[in-house]
Amino acid sequence: MKQAPQSIELEKAVIGAMMLDRDAVTSAIDILHPDSFYLDTHRQIFTAIQQLFAQSSAIDLLTVFEQIKRNGVNIPLHELSEITSSVGSSAHIENHARIITQKHIQRELIRLGHDLTKDGYDESIDVFDLLDQTEANLFKVAQQNLKREIKALPELTITAHKELEALIKGDKPPGVMSGYTDLDNITHGWQKSDLIIIAGRPAMGKTAFALSVARNVANLHSVAIFSLEMSDVQLAKRLISAEAQVEGDKLRSGNIREDEIKRLNDANNKLGELRMFIDDTPAISIFELRAKCRRLKMKHDIGLVLIDYLQLMTGEKTNNREQEISTISRNLKAIAKEINVPVIALSQLSRKVEERSDKRPLLSDLRESGAIEQDADLVMFLYRAEYYGITEDANGNNVVGLAEVNIAKHRNGKTGKVMLEFEDKYARFRNLQDRNMGFDDDYPVPF
Repeated sequence: MKQAPQSIELEKAVIGAMMLDRDAVTSAIDILHPDSFYLDTHRQIFTAIQQLFAQSSAIDLLTVFEQIKRNGVNIPLHELSEITSSVGSSAHIENHARIITQKHIQRELIRLGHDLTKDGYDESIDVFDLLDQTEANLFKVAQQNLKREIKALPELTITAHKELEALIKGDKPPGVMSGYTDLDNITHGWQKSDLIIIAGRPAMGKTAFALSVARNVANLHSVAIFSLEMSDVQLAKRLISAEAQVEGDKLRSGNIREDEIKRLNDANNKLGELRMFIDDTPAISIFELRAKCRRLKMKHDIGLVLIDYLQLMTGEKTNNREQEISTISRNLKAIAKEINVPVIALSQLSRKVEERSDKRPLLSDLRESGAIEQDADLVMFLYRAEYYGITEDANGNNVVGLAEVNIAKHRNGKTGKVMLEFEDKYARFRNLQDRNMGFDDDYPVPF
């Protein structure tokens, strides 16, 4: 029988050096965790070192011994002494720690492989649940062990300067442009690795706005849409309705005029050229979403991810829904950073909005979790006064057919409000300056 990947001598060298040299602790403490070690004795010693480090306590042979005793574990002092006496130098501890991590990853992959083989033969296990669980387990191994390298400021300033030069020369667009002029003037496009939350009460047009943005972006970038509420065909019909300027109700009833049929055919042809991918998996887990985003990035180089909507996703199983939403929100931000594209997630708002005389949403209205506000780089609220029977604003201006987009949080830029036209019958948004103009397909003029 083959022996599991391990290196006992390196484990001794690392924990021995950490008991002798404070600098060795600093070098290795964030690379390793207790499960990285093959021997249980070494796991217990590292746990004690970790606890002392967290308490900013002195770390040496005797303090580690006392901490191990406090943990209720029996490791003789002479055994600790033998480990420290075998250490020649702590000079290469970081490299040694990384080898230990690699051995641990190998052991975990072997264990997961054995579990997968066993469960694969079990006819009582749902195969899709097994897939989800396998992806979740692999993700957990990666999260525990694959830590990003720290970069020095000079390296980062060079990268930042190159990006700035490209912007000045016009060689690089500032971000993923929504196609809505006033909105893009504030955001300068959605930036790579940003998490953008678009929130609103029901009937404000969240899905319509998201699809309008996706349609505009798809002229230049591949777009991935994860729809947890509507089917992929329903979304396709919405896009066709908006593109062809044919009421969605007619697409459901089939009561379509001859001139509209031509527009629908033209719309199908135009949409067929777009690089847009729609996944309508219900209650998709954050682990499955992450895996699919990785594959889409690798295969189609997607430039934008859109999720409709956040509260329908599933995260780690917990009795606390707020904690589950927090986990989902945190992981959406991690996905944005990992695949380096903007991630837009639609979000519900609490009913508190309806209890106020002014129905405009506030950041505190984000439903179920303050973590959404914390994790998001940009939060936008959709508000349509017309829905509440309001036809004029405070200055007497007509607001019928208009929607307010309020940028309430912008981590790296300005906040502000912009007005867009909302065409309810086509479920699409347009620039106000385009409302009296003919339909124009040229990006960035949207629908």
